Amino acid sequence: MRAVPTCLLHHLLLWLSAASAAHDSRAFPHFTAGQLATLSAPDPTSQLDPKNAAGHLAKMLIPRPPDTANNTLVRNYIVSHLRALSWDVQEDSFKDSTPYGEKTFVNVIATKDKHAASKLVLSAHHDSKFFPDFPENQFVGATDSAAPCAIMLDLATVLDPFFPPAATAPHSGTTLQLVFFDGEEAYKQWTATDSTYGSRHLAAKWSKQYVPTRSFGPAATVLSTIEHLVLLDLLGAASPLVTNYFADTGWLFDHLVSSQARLAEQGLLDVHELVGGQDAKGKWEDWDSFFVPRTSAGMAWHIEDDHIPFLKQGVPILHVIASPFPRVWHTLADDATALNLPTLKRWNLIFRLFTAEYLGLAVPEQAPQEEREKERRHAELVSRLYFVGWRPGMD
Repeated sequence: MRAVPTCLLHHLLLWLSAASAAHDSRAFPHFTAGQLATLSAPDPTSQLDPKNAAGHLAKMLIPRPPDTANNTLVRNYIVSHLRALSWDVQEDSFKDSTPYGEKTFVNVIATKDKHAASKLVLSAHHDSKFFPDFPENQFVGATDSAAPCAIMLDLATVLDPFFPPAATAPHSGTTLQLVFFDGEEAYKQWTATDSTYGSRHLAAKWSKQYVPTRSFGPAATVLSTIEHLVLLDLLGAASPLVTNYFADTGWLFDHLVSSQARLAEQGLLDVHELVGGQDAKGKWEDWDSFFVPRTSAGMAWHIEDDHIPFLKQGVPILHVIASPFPRVWHTLADDATALNLPTLKRWNLIFRLFTAEYLGLAVPEQAPQEEREKERRHAELVSRLYFVGWRPGMD
């Protein structure tokens, strides 16, 4: 990806996005403290800890340029994990010309309910940047974008039980779709043709692919069923800053900020111990926000990334990318040491809550942490009293 200044094309893209967005801002349910506790209960760090060899992130921390054996290994891991959850998983394979000849690229598209009328798409690229020579060809792209992919896999696992059963779902609402793009990175220098291979192919394909409809209205393309496309990139390093770029999805950016704030209010973003050997700074404070306060308009510049082909087609976009880029960007230092596990934990919880509320999932109540601690202490006290012969009803 690359940053570019404001220009006529940028203003045209903003107009297209605002003019063709079929879904305006809407009221999100705000989950209770008990529901936030439920979403936070599954360990938000284990799958993102690179020291956990069985975790999602560790499986991806290998060089994985397109059309390589390692790229296939990572893709197969993504596919097998999501198929094990009984999601509908498609592998979109195609060939394209590159500065190094024709290459094969494979996007992965995983959908919870393939019959749903519309989709919230969370996306990231699963490839790593190609370098022709050693040692640069050992680049693993921990923030770019192994960590975002691992977050998406963990999110799917945690949220899966809260979707309505397929047998009873009316297939008329909004479902979750995860897209793992291949070939985001340029082989040599970022241009309109040497970059975003997977997303350019998929946006063009979906703009011409129609879905069955029961109405007599205009035929719907697959692209038109996307309510919003949220793109994750360059996440995982400490102290990220994320900016809102598009006025028409500013309200969606605000809800991401709100998700962070409400988790922080419940103490769920606090980390009071060392996590993975890293200092978590303890209590979450106001100045720890991942987000730059937004203006009513979009920014006067944008970052070229996998969202651009969809933006050109009028899909509303939320681009969640750290800017400034991490200092390790496109260097060998973008490895496991570039990641901050407390930061990954916080991103994981923010996206869990944001996605669950967007989809209105049936997340059950769980007692907040303070109440659970009281219950634990009460149970421990009762256990000790039983040990000394006390029974309910005794003085």
